[in-house]
This record gives sequence, C-alpha cells and structure tokens, in this order.
Amino acid sequence: MADLEERADVVASGSRRTGPGAGVRRRRAADLADCVRVLADVHTVDGYPADWPERPAAWLTPDGLLAAWVAETAGRITGHIGLSRSAPGDAAPGLWSLRTGGRPELTAVIGRLYVAQTARGHGVGAHLLARAVVHARALGLHPVLDVLATDTAAVALYRRLGWTLLGSGEQRWASGRTVLVHCFAAPRG
Repeated sequence: MADLEERADVVASGSRRTGPGAGVRRRRAADLADCVRVLADVHTVDGYPADWPERPAAWLTPDGLLAAWVAETAGRITGHIGLSRSAPGDAAPGLWSLRTGGRPELTAVIGRLYVAQTARGHGVGAHLLARAVVHARALGLHPVLDVLATDTAAVALYRRLGWTLLGSGEQRWASGRTVLVHCFAAPRG
C-alpha cells in the first residue's frame, strides 16, 4: 500500500509538486456544496460528468458509497474521489471477475474522480487515487474503475500509475444513453 502512495508521489514529482497546504482528507457533509461547485466548473471545461446529474450532491453520494475524499489546496476543495461497492451492471467488476476468477463483490469501484482545472499538473488526481486504493485494500477489496473511452487524459493517468486495462465495452446509463468505457484494475499491491 505504501508502494502505491510512493508511486503517486513519483507521478506528482514528475509534474509540478503539490504546493504547501495541499492534501487529501475524508469528505465531510459540509464539503458537498463546494464539491458540487468544483464539479460544475469541471463539467463546463471538460464535460465531466457527461450527463449533468439532476441532483449533483446525491450523485456524489451514490448508494453503496464506502468513503469519499477531497483534495484541498490552500483551504479550497480542488478535487474529489469516491469508493463504492460494486453494483449490478458495473462493467469493471464483471471484467475483473472474468479475468481473475474472483467474485465481483470482492471489488470496490472508484468513481466521481475529478480535479479542478487550476489544480491539475500537481499530482492531485494521483494522490486521490492512492488514498482510495489504500482504503479499498484495507477493506479486503480490489479497486477497479471505468472511464469513458473519450476521456484520454484520465486513461493516460491510469496507465501512468500502472493500472491494468481489463477491457472495453458498452455500458448503458440510467439516462438511457449507451457509452463505450475502458475498464481498469489497480496495480497489485
């Protein structure tokens, strides 16, 4: 587990170091309004999430949520990540199960990962991922995730951090839209 945090530090040092006062901590209920504000900014710039949720605070707190964290820089929230139990229809746990022979219930799904545009290039995404992976492993679960095939920056981050591509496939969202996603598993720790 320390290896993953060390890898996140190496990735962060390969870009610009996270500045003084930056860190990752557990999300608190009082953080949700700021998380939604940052999410709205990310959506405007990057189109993430692809379908803007009717209730963004609830979207950040899905059923099965095990934990969520925020990145904070100089007292301001600059990123977010969540860790949830796998749910029926999640593509990544199914592909992980086919590849490993393990039950999908042995996975934890990383999601709702975003970083404010002003905080990018400082290793914030890598540190958020490391925190979620460490927590999943402490629960005895293997972290997996899926990402839109069109989100090339996120795909590049996962590859740089050593995540394994499990495969790609179509996923049907609650909105009725079908999208192509790439599914990844965390590096073995």
